[in-house]
Amino acid sequence: MSNAATTTGLAPSVYVPSAEALGTVLAPGARPPRPSALSASLTFGWRAMLKIKHVPEQLFDVTAFPIIMVLMFTYLFGGALADSPRDYLQFFLPGIMVTSVVMITMYTGVGLNTDIEKGVFDRFRTLPVWRPAALVGMIIGDLLRYILAALVILGVGLALGFRPGGGLLGVLAGIGLLVVFSFAFSWVWTFFGLVLRSEKSVMGVSMMVLFPLTFLSNVFVEPGTMPGWLQAFVKVNPVTQLVASVRAVMSGASDPSSMMWTLLWSVGLVVVFGALTMYRYNRR
Repeated sequence: MSNAATTTGLAPSVYVPSAEALGTVLAPGARPPRPSALSASLTFGWRAMLKIKHVPEQLFDVTAFPIIMVLMFTYLFGGALADSPRDYLQFFLPGIMVTSVVMITMYTGVGLNTDIEKGVFDRFRTLPVWRPAALVGMIIGDLLRYILAALVILGVGLALGFRPGGGLLGVLAGIGLLVVFSFAFSWVWTFFGLVLRSEKSVMGVSMMVLFPLTFLSNVFVEPGTMPGWLQAFVKVNPVTQLVASVRAVMSGASDPSSMMWTLLWSVGLVVVFGALTMYRYNRR
């Protein structure tokens, strides 16, 4: 009995592996290099495009919505504001292209808010990558949506009789300006997506901002027909400057002043709302 008790009371020996042994088993080879800011951003951009692949209904706003906008406003206002819908289309199509693409930028904030509520971005912030990569990549992925919407509108316009005087280069320049501004404008919605508590709140605030900017502009009519007090707002409206720039390059002309203001607005939006977004993102 005493021998059994003595044997039972002995503490079991525990093997403690050395640091070299653990390193050999757990981390063979050199540690992989940290991804660059560009690489991380492109990876998150690819994630945004994969979300479209798995949920193709997300493309409704960049396909059906632009087609409805073009057809509705062309035949609604064309006969009243011009000699024919086709004549009005020459003036109107660059403007409705800007309106449609700028309006769908709000879904950047909606998608971000949804990811935050699901806890996805909390996981992203723990990764050893460039901190803004998740936000930048998300917007890069949305650029595909903007280009697709612009091409859909252009295709419908060409089918209805739109003929850009600037040719292919003018069209590409117009879409390029639109994509640059939309990228910058998306940072406004990333900030709202971080600040507001629900996606419904993001959509509500977005509509309050977008409707005055898009409808109180030169999209549908020339500002010269508006009251003086309204013209003052229309002239400083960034959407007005963007529409004037896109309309000019697509027609084969140039509007250096509007183009300069479009680029200045783009830089300003990225600097201001990009900084606010990162400040909020790092402290959320």
